[in-house]
Formats: sequence, C-alpha cells, structure tokens
Amino acid sequence: MPSFDLVSTMDIGELKNALNMATKQISGRYDFKGSKCAIEMRNDAELKITGDTEYQVQAALEILYQSMGKRNLGIKGLEPQDVAPTGNQLYKQEIIIHNGIDKNKAKTINKLIKDSKFKVSSQYLDEKIRVTGKKIDDLQGVFQMLKNHKDVNIALAMENMK
Repeated sequence: MPSFDLVSTMDIGELKNALNMATKQISGRYDFKGSKCAIEMRNDAELKITGDTEYQVQAALEILYQSMGKRNLGIKGLEPQDVAPTGNQLYKQEIIIHNGIDKNKAKTINKLIKDSKFKVSSQYLDEKIRVTGKKIDDLQGVFQMLKNHKDVNIALAMENMK
C-alpha cells in the first residue's frame, strides 16, 4: 500500500544562510545605521533578535522572513515570542525553531485526517506521522488539506513516498 511520512523540519544550513543575508541587509539599511540591531542563532533551536527599539526588532524579523522566503524556507517553522525590554535600553525577541512534530500537534493532525473524507490511516512515529492509503491521490489530497488547514500551524513536508 502507498504511504508517506509527514515531517516538520527546518534546514539549519539554509536558515543560517538566510540569517547571514538578513544581517547584511540590516547593516546596509539607513534606519539601522549606528544601532545595535542584530540577529543571532543561539543554538539549533533558538534565534534572538536585539534592537534599540521595538520597531527595529519587528523590522529585523520581517527582513528575516523575506530572506527565508528567498531561500524557500517556511516561516511556519518559527515561533516568535513577545518583544521584551532587556534592561540595557535594548529590546529583544526570542524565536523558537520547530523541528519535528510534537505529540499535541500529532493528535490534532491525526484527528483532522480521521475527520476528512479521505480513506487513509495515520499513526504517530517519533516526531513524524505515517499516512497510509490505497490510492496515491488520497495521500496527496490529505497532504494538501493539511498544508492549507488553519489549525495546522507548522511547516509540513512529505518524505519517503512509497
């Protein structure tokens, strides 16, 4: 029977390239001249944006999103937190990078698949979901439905289509 694995991954190498592009663009912008605005990657699971004002932090996030779009990275893989003052007359925003599908999202996705009109089955397997069906068209329909659904707010990709 045909099947595929539904995964949510962020290509860290491409994200670093997008981060470098955004940093270059920030350093060249007129409204950022002389400011302490920076985007840095703390580890493979977190980004940090710092700036002199809340506007600069929000603008830096938009520049990062544009750079990610040019690199074909989905912005659904990032979860920005609230902008907060750091105490040094700076503002910061932390951004969580999602890799894998957690159990709560998997429950939501499995429920959506079971409630859909497609004749497929799904099961959660260690940060991915295997979807199995008799027809490849049903599998592709499930993938498109999940990708465009409002309750699924993570970047999804198809892997191991058999």
